[in-house]
Amino acid sequence: MYGIVNKAIEELVLSNFGEEKWELIKKRGGLELDFFISNQPYDDAITYQLAKAVSEEMNLPLGEVFTAFGEWWILKTGKEKYGGLMQSGGSSLKEFLMNLPAFHNRVMLIYPKLTPPEFKISHIEEDSIHVHYFSKREGLQQFVKGLLQGLGKMYQVNTVIELLESREEGSSHEVFKVSW
Repeated sequence: MYGIVNKAIEELVLSNFGEEKWELIKKRGGLELDFFISNQPYDDAITYQLAKAVSEEMNLPLGEVFTAFGEWWILKTGKEKYGGLMQSGGSSLKEFLMNLPAFHNRVMLIYPKLTPPEFKISHIEEDSIHVHYFSKREGLQQFVKGLLQGLGKMYQVNTVIELLESREEGSSHEVFKVSW
């Protein structure tokens, strides 16, 4: 993953728990880096190590860490670093979700070595939509749930995110029902 992802985890921890806690997390995660370069690719293992270290240090389930990080990614990192890109996604939650399948094509213009997930949509209703998440990376379904929750908050819409299918349960990909 690109350094921007790891920087966002660092910013989440620093903003909520301070420098001392971040140093403990880095130590627990076995990271010897002083900083991350946003547009440089890093081994995915670093991101997973950071999330696990946050989970252990904060005594939180790993899924909760990923969900919180997903929300943070939308509400802080996305809005502050990619405001124009986020705004171009749509003027409503439903419109953004409808445009989600093409979103990473625009992101790849910024990060050409990105290995993005793929999103598809189905079951489009007045007050809900199914979001299909395909990725080579495993263990990020809670992160995606957090992203979807963050989008609801960004558009100031009360949302319910329900996991309908999961690779952990034998499906080929995750399917989330997003209701508002």
